[in-house]
Amino acid sequence: MPYHKLHVFKKAYQLSLEMHRISLAFPDFEKMETARQLRRSSKSIVANIVEGMARQMSAKDLVRFLRDALGSCDESRLWLDYAKDLGYIKEHEHRDWIERYCEVGRMTNGLISKWRR
Repeated sequence: MPYHKLHVFKKAYQLSLEMHRISLAFPDFEKMETARQLRRSSKSIVANIVEGMARQMSAKDLVRFLRDALGSCDESRLWLDYAKDLGYIKEHEHRDWIERYCEVGRMTNGLISKWRR
């Protein structure tokens, strides 16, 4: 299946766009720190899904990239925690994005389970 047809890709891509946009509103001194890390980790999820799906001939390689995507998903949640605790995003925004990253994580775990069989 092509990556762009996967629901997890679509959700992760949309989240990465949102993370990019919100990070631009962080204070200038944070744009090269927390904001940069949030942009990088959110885009890494998408990139790893794409790279993994390009290697569908090898379930082992695909699962490795999906695990990397899962790690980046958790990392994005960490940077969102920092952004909330530092006052850069509101509590309700944080809850929404964390919930959506949890969903992306569950979907990624589902793909991992599927390809490990």
